Amino acid sequence: MWILSILILIFILGLIILVHEFGHFIWAKTFGVHIYEFSIGMGPVIFSHKGKDKINYNLRAIPIGGFVSMAGEVHEDDEKVKKEKFMCNKPWYQRLIILVAGVTNNFILALLLLFFGSLIWGGNAVKPVVEDTVEGYPMKDVGIQKGDKITAINNHKINSWDVAQIVLYMKNDKEYYTFDVEHPDGSKDSYKVVPKVEKNQDTGEETKVFGIMMQTANTKGFIPSLKYAFVKFGSIVESMWLTVSGLFTGKISLNALSGPVGMYQVVDVKLGYGLDYVFYLIALLSINVGFINILPFPAFDGGHVLFLIIEKIKGSPVNEKFENICHTIGFILILLLMIYVTFQDILKLF
Repeated sequence: MWILSILILIFILGLIILVHEFGHFIWAKTFGVHIYEFSIGMGPVIFSHKGKDKINYNLRAIPIGGFVSMAGEVHEDDEKVKKEKFMCNKPWYQRLIILVAGVTNNFILALLLLFFGSLIWGGNAVKPVVEDTVEGYPMKDVGIQKGDKITAINNHKINSWDVAQIVLYMKNDKEYYTFDVEHPDGSKDSYKVVPKVEKNQDTGEETKVFGIMMQTANTKGFIPSLKYAFVKFGSIVESMWLTVSGLFTGKISLNALSGPVGMYQVVDVKLGYGLDYVFYLIALLSINVGFINILPFPAFDGGHVLFLIIEKIKGSPVNEKFENICHTIGFILILLLMIYVTFQDILKLF
């Protein structure tokens, strides 16, 4: 079973990377940029094919990441290539399209998977509306009842339970959480809820428990599935934004992140739930890849876009050496983070 899980994880990562890199590739080719190589994976080449277009199509050994190698990604760098085929010599809007095309493809893939998953199996959306509270737990004790809609937690506006879970996971300076609630009759109240801390007897891990169950809506049909796809997409993106901002503010620990080992564990579990969960997992990971890549951080697509915007504002290209140093530092930091996260994932196994 573990071999199957690894193979499926490689397939999922490969699909997401292929879709992402194909976005860069097809638009670069459309705009006439000279392309050296289209690669899926990193490290040593295990399969190579040279197309009629003289582009090397490679499959590499490590199934994480990929790239499209283009002439003049920062500045003119090859005397054998015609000037008009350098990416850096293309119109500003064309370079922008090439840079964001990978992220756009990831988002489109996620929307399609969420839509078709809902259309085929039904889309399960957990609403921020109370279905029931558990006797002897904080939510019941403070008076929150069935039908109450949670509109905010600690002043964070809540539109979905996905977002609520991230807010509840964040470090809280106070011993209580403030829940803003709208009752079925339209009246509103605010409650201070002190979570009950329960300890896992096997791992010793402590968990905050509120004692609440939320309403679940099953979406079916073309139009409802279309709406579900966009609403779910929005809530996942908002959750990602809260997670990233929480990492920078210290409200979320780096230990909360997962690398390939953590993803393997998720895939291993989801396989037992059925194909609909695998659809959702691919959509979730595709959104994650797209969101992370568009962040304005060197080495990411968003970092390249940032330098492109700076170029547009100042009216001239950013210093080549400075930009390359920034991207190199960014890549090293990302690599170090990946090593740290993978190490933490391995420690969790024991």
